[in-house]
Amino acid sequence: MNVLKGKKIVLGITGSIAAYKSCHIIRGLIKRGAEVQVVITPAGKEFITPITLSALTHKPVISDFFLQRDGTWNSHVDLGLWADAMLVAPATASTIGKMANGIADNMLVTTYLSAKSPVFIAPAMDLDMYAHPSTQANLNTLRSYGNYIIEPGVGELASQLIGKGRMEEPENIILYLEQYFARKEGELVGKKVLITTGPTYEKIDPVRFIGNYSSGKMGFALADECASRGADVILITGPVQQSTHFPMKKRYDVESAEQMYEVATSVFGDVDVAILSAAVADFTPKQVANEKIKRVITGEMVLHLQPTRDIAASLGEMKKLCGNKGKKLLIGFALETHDEYRHAEEKLKHKNFDFIVLNSLNDEGAGFRCDTNKISIIDEKERINFPLKTKAEVAMDIIDHLVNMLKCNVG
Repeated sequence: MNVLKGKKIVLGITGSIAAYKSCHIIRGLIKRGAEVQVVITPAGKEFITPITLSALTHKPVISDFFLQRDGTWNSHVDLGLWADAMLVAPATASTIGKMANGIADNMLVTTYLSAKSPVFIAPAMDLDMYAHPSTQANLNTLRSYGNYIIEPGVGELASQLIGKGRMEEPENIILYLEQYFARKEGELVGKKVLITTGPTYEKIDPVRFIGNYSSGKMGFALADECASRGADVILITGPVQQSTHFPMKKRYDVESAEQMYEVATSVFGDVDVAILSAAVADFTPKQVANEKIKRVITGEMVLHLQPTRDIAASLGEMKKLCGNKGKKLLIGFALETHDEYRHAEEKLKHKNFDFIVLNSLNDEGAGFRCDTNKISIIDEKERINFPLKTKAEVAMDIIDHLVNMLKCNVG
């Protein structure tokens, strides 16, 4: 879900050297489907030209109260009513002071005072100016008015090297806006969603393990899709090199099937939905050597395996105990190589899933390590087949089905 699609954003730009970063903010917002109207202070035009900004937004840049000498004027009131959000980035100490104290001597501040939408402010100045008591007092005043101050470190992607006073990076400013709208407008606001993803590694000795080719990409796409719709996501992931765009409520990094089982069963009671996309090992060595097993020139090595505990079956049994009132939804995955639909439908029933997502290793571009996937969604009423899509698009299809099922449960 693209939470910024169709959103109307007023971007205020002030006289800071960081004004060049506003171009990256505009590109990022427009890429996500937002409509951007720039309002710039006279000092801001000394750092970046309105022509550049207009070329990016495809809108005239607003700076002055009057457009021409014939009395035509820009309405700050109309702008304030038009916007879904106002973002001031960069915001200098001077502009922050004017906003905090209602000094409406330019178009940006008058627009701010007329804004009915949430206002986000990204300070940009040197450390001494930022740390000065008057600046801090003004920022606290703006906070007390209900404004959102975006400072370095607000995003999961923020660099630890960004100093206080320096404007937050454009991608994190945009992420902040995405998080805001997701929390306010998402279809899964108030829902807790558990997602398992990635492979598990079953140790043979300190340097060897039994594993699989799962990259975790599908599960991470699902985690971001749920978070983008306002859910609190608890992510349990096997050993993969993946990160989410949106911050998670909680992330657990595990290695073995047993570790994933322990975490999943411990948190399941507190969630509304569980999506089991992890490729969990079905077997694990009976014994794990304390030291590296040496190569044997003659003879064979025999590895004795025992079944791992079945996470899906255990959660399915826990789900039954909840009854119909406040019913939890349990979504499973099936990766098959033959008799795909039969195996998936059997798994749907035996594991007590509400629906199951089937993909096949026989489909080119689907399965492990790919950026694409081709799935079928199967529940007790229907089977829906989807064409090959990116995993982000597949995640949207899966969560759309989940949302519809949640609505039916409420109805």
